[in-house]
This record gives sequence, structure tokens and C-alpha cells, in this order.
Amino acid sequence: MTVFILVPGVFTGAHVWQDTAARLTAAGAEARAVALTGLDASRPGCRSGVDLETHIADVIAEIDSVDATDGRPIVLVGHDYGIHPALGAADRRAQRVARIVHLDAGLPADGVPALAAVPDQALRAQLAELAEKLAEPGETGAEPVPSDRAGWGRWGSTAGVPDAALDRLTALAAPQPLGTLVQPLRLTGAVDPVPRTGVLCTGNGAGIEMVRRLVGFGDPALQALADPRTTFFELGTGHWPMLSCPAELAEVLLQAAAGEGQRLQPHGTEPPAHLRPFLLEVPELPRERRGHVDLYPPGGQDPRPAVVFVHGGPVPAGVRPTPRDWPTLMGYARYAAAQGLVGATLDHRLHDVADYERAAADVAAAVELVRADPRVDADRVALWFFSGGGPLMADWLTAPPPWLRCLAASYPILAPLPGWGMTGSRFHPADALADAGPVPVVLTRAGREMPEIAATVEGFLAVAEDRAADVEVVDVPHGRHAFETLDPTDESREAVHRAMRAVRARLTA
Repeated sequence: MTVFILVPGVFTGAHVWQDTAARLTAAGAEARAVALTGLDASRPGCRSGVDLETHIADVIAEIDSVDATDGRPIVLVGHDYGIHPALGAADRRAQRVARIVHLDAGLPADGVPALAAVPDQALRAQLAELAEKLAEPGETGAEPVPSDRAGWGRWGSTAGVPDAALDRLTALAAPQPLGTLVQPLRLTGAVDPVPRTGVLCTGNGAGIEMVRRLVGFGDPALQALADPRTTFFELGTGHWPMLSCPAELAEVLLQAAAGEGQRLQPHGTEPPAHLRPFLLEVPELPRERRGHVDLYPPGGQDPRPAVVFVHGGPVPAGVRPTPRDWPTLMGYARYAAAQGLVGATLDHRLHDVADYERAAADVAAAVELVRADPRVDADRVALWFFSGGGPLMADWLTAPPPWLRCLAASYPILAPLPGWGMTGSRFHPADALADAGPVPVVLTRAGREMPEIAATVEGFLAVAEDRAADVEVVDVPHGRHAFETLDPTDESREAVHRAMRAVRARLTA
């Protein structure tokens, strides 16, 4: 009989696990919800002295209370902030823990505080500033509880949570001791061999396919996710599945305990998706490298219209080759040059969802560099965005300059995903479209897009229809995200041709 030890997240106590624990028990398992000191009514403590180590000790005490002689496996489940004390405890009791479940939680590293995982970027900055002002941040200070639905949304999507459950969550919430967020997590490495399961709540903005793509970039910090002992599940709900779908969560936890779930395959002989060949045969035209920009001029003396191709992301800073050397970006730029346009690619610094500001500055600088080239018709420029570069469209939609003849986007993310913590940022293309000038948009839509991304595209198109915006949609019904390398079919090739023809027509009109 498996023993599930359930560790709650910010502001919450053992009460959030009530329905899930009952279902685990009914299935023959034992479920123990941890009462964290200072957060749970049964263990109030003195918040002024509570830090991450306090909560690690709470979880260790629960592990130690399980009889070690009866052979029952312990599965440690950490939700949200709860993964930090869960990992800290598992590192010190690694021999007692059979599996760790990251329930819509990150992958904390040694020396990193839970503050780094706070999703709302503005809130994270506020807490960091408060911590700096406190001489001993682990001794004083607490983050006030959310007072309404919008407040909870700063910590994760509330999609699927019934109103009554959200009201109860608010009523029972306790201020989060600041020391629990700013004290670094200390791991010795003893926990590394313990099998893990990630349960991703797609309503909060991330699914398995997105994780698979991130692992494919080759970031060493993420390679553990491709370990065969690591499994994944998805739940189509928001950040609090124990409140929105406790029965489904209990079933997933039971399957995780049995070692089930999807696995991410480590790199084999086939290159990762972003390094596979471009789907079109294009001339091997030379390129010119200028700082963070590559130019693909078509030849000839007359100035030509230009297309600036903006890669997606976030792409980890250490990824090599960098995006402008990826076959897809090079392929599009060479294809543009073959059509008599100046193709341009760039590397921008979108390494994290907090980097959109500096990525936008990189794109703006690249555009000015391209327009300044004497071979470019500075009054005829298009910008073409891919994937996670989509939010960068917002600036160009809000106040399109007269020389911007067209915006294009391929399988774009057209609104920050819920778990990105970008509420209130300017990088919302649909919001920008509502007040946009008359700049046409060519949007290539993948029919087999990840649901969390497809929702942002449909939201954008709904606003476009309402505003009668000039948006041409090029559909790839059987294409996936990054279809140019994943699905090199005739349908995909025709979609690329159609999109390029549409952009070229607007540049040369």
C-alpha cells in the first residue's frame, strides 16, 4: 500500500488535499497531507521565525512517522511552492522516498530560493525588494494572502476551480512567511536518483510537448527530464487540480506511483526538431553577419524590400547553435532572398519569460540595422515572428510605423501563457490589435497545435474578426508546432509557399 505524503503550496494548508486524499484512500492507498508550520490552522507557529528549513523539517517529520519496517513505498507530492520543502526533505531521506511528484511545480536547483519560481514577475520583484530591506528576511515579513480571484491568479491559473472552493481557499489562506520564499534550497545530490513524475496542468500554460521541445534544445539543466525514470502526465485544468479535478488527480497520482506516464526520449542519432533540415530546397545563398543580425541579400543594385525573421523562445542562453543558425530560420531567409527580397535573421535574448523587454529591444535594433543597409528599401519591411516570439508582435501592432508593410506569424504564441506571470505586460498582441493601425497580418496556423498555444491564436483571431482587421490565415491542417521540420509534407510546403507569397505581395504592392 503506497503512502502519499501531500505537501501544499503557498498560503495553503492540509485542507486543500481533502478530496484528493479521500479518493486515494478509497483506492487502497494511505494519504497524509502535511500541515506546514505557520500556514496550517493545526500548526500555527510563529510566522516571524518560519523559513524554508522549518517546512523541510515538517515534511521530514511526516516521512519519519511512516513505519519503515513494513515496506510501504512513500510517494512525495509537492504542489507549487510545496515542491521546495518536499525536495529538501527527500534529499535528506532519499532512501525512504520511492518517487517525487512535481504537481504543476518547477524543477528547483540547489541554492535557488522559491522566490525564483513565483510566476508573477511584478510580484517577484516586489518580494525581492522587500527581502532586501529586511536585515534578516527569514525572521520577519510575510506575503499577504490573495483577497479575491484576481489575487490568486497571480500565483497560477484558477481555471476549473468552483467558486465555492475558491471562496474557501481564500477564507482559509494564511500569509506566506517571507523566509520560506527567500531562503535558498540546499540539496546535496542525494535526491537525484529518486524517480520523479511531473504533472503538468495545461490550463496553467505548459504541456508535455512544450517540455519535450525545451529538452530538445539541449540545456544541461533540463536533461534530467529525459531520464527514463522520469514520467509525465497532463491534466486539462488550472494550477489547483486538487480543487478543480480531485478524482482525476488521484488517478494520476496512483498511476505515477506505479511508474506509469509518458517519457521524454533522450537524444538519439536523429537531431532534435529545431536542427532538422528545412522542408524546401532553397539556393545556398551566402549570408553576411553583422553583430546579432545575418543578412541574405538577393543580389542586384536596386534596394529591395526586406523580411526580418524573429525566432521564438524562450531559448536557453547556452544553446548552440544559436537560432539564426537553425535550418528553419536560414531556410526562410534564403527563400526570401530567392524571391528577390532581403532576408534577415537575428539572435535575440529571450532566454526566459522575463526577458521579453530586452528581446523586444534586440528586435527593434535589428530592424534599424536592416533598414540602414543601402541594399534595403527602408520603406518596405516586414517582420515575421515564430512560436514564442509571437508576443513581440504587440509593439508593432500598437503603433505600426509607415514603412512596416506586413507582419507575419507562424504557429505563434499570441498571448503570454497563464503560468508566465506577465499580467499587465504590454506583450499581448490581441490587446494591441484592438487599437492597431492598418498593418496586415499573415498568420500560419498549425492544425495540430498544442492546445495551450492554440487557445491564444483563437483569441487573437476573435479580436481580429471583431475589429475587421486585415488578417490572412494560412492553415496547415495536419501540421504540428514547427511543422517545417516535424512534418515536411506537401501540405506543409504549400503552406510555406502561400505565406511567403502573401508577405511578398504586401511588400511589393
